[in-house]
Amino acid sequence: MTKSGPPDSPEPIALQPGERPTLKTIARLSGMAVPTVSRALADAPDIGKETKARVRDIARQIGYRPNRAGVRLRTGRTNVISLVMSTEHDMMNHTARLISSVTSALRGTPYHMIITPYFPDEDPMVPIRYIVETGSADGLIINQIEPDDARVRYLMDHKFPFVTHGRTQMGAEHAYFDYDNMAFGDLALRALAERGRRHIAMLAPPRSQTYAQDMIAGAQAAAVELGVDFHVIEGVDAHCDNPVIERAVLPMFQNGQVPDGLITTSIGACVTIVAAVESMGLTVEQDFDVVAKEAITFLRRFRPGIIVVKEDIDRAGTFLARALMHRIAQGDDPPMQELDVPDAGTVS
Repeated sequence: MTKSGPPDSPEPIALQPGERPTLKTIARLSGMAVPTVSRALADAPDIGKETKARVRDIARQIGYRPNRAGVRLRTGRTNVISLVMSTEHDMMNHTARLISSVTSALRGTPYHMIITPYFPDEDPMVPIRYIVETGSADGLIINQIEPDDARVRYLMDHKFPFVTHGRTQMGAEHAYFDYDNMAFGDLALRALAERGRRHIAMLAPPRSQTYAQDMIAGAQAAAVELGVDFHVIEGVDAHCDNPVIERAVLPMFQNGQVPDGLITTSIGACVTIVAAVESMGLTVEQDFDVVAKEAITFLRRFRPGIIVVKEDIDRAGTFLARALMHRIAQGDDPPMQELDVPDAGTVS
């Protein structure tokens, strides 16, 4: 009788009756020593990729989960990293995608991610101090970075592993991943100028943050070069609630020099602006154009005429996770750093 199925299919791994999925179990099934298994699961640099893959596959098949209390007693670590984020972020776009990409990058490693939120009216140092003082995580990912960020200085002073989504003035001293928002500002303004727009306004992020300052600087420099009128909308930012944005945008189209081009940073802010301007009887592509940055495909489905600059949040999340694990494991090494520079190929 001919045996069906692939001839070399491996037998599924199973536990013995009454056996629990432990490091010793993985060692028995893999033929490796317990310390080797432990270091493979911890992604130790001296363990080969094939060995790590074999150990992780066995751990997955038998349902192994490290006992966190035991891990902490043995190593002083929690195998937890925390993504510290403000609740005001656009959950429809960057935040949700970033969470997904970080957790995907941690899959198959001993690390688990928790999200530590803080509210807009709360001191952002509060969750940072709590995590450092309680040792409730091995490392942190933080965003909404300011040029001289108190959180970064605190973490550096306490030698606590962290990585930033964005750069500070101390960028050379710490791990980060950043999107080149100066390049985005330049690209956005040039895209509008190519459509013949001469009076361009930007709904910028909060100006205290590094990426807002870079974005404005990039657009301003391009405007001077091209002889285009450019200004930043005052009294509001892209993180404000929709009614606040509407109240700031509508008067521009009722008084004085009406913008024919708009730049903003997120799906939510872009949709709000377009809806507000259209309520006055104006039409995208005919009366005005708008450029926005997005991480998920949405805006062109909302209005095909919107100019979109793609931001690869999956790349960001993957790098942030890798860079943080590197800081935790090899804190004396130079910090990992990466800058994502958008070009004409990211504009559609």
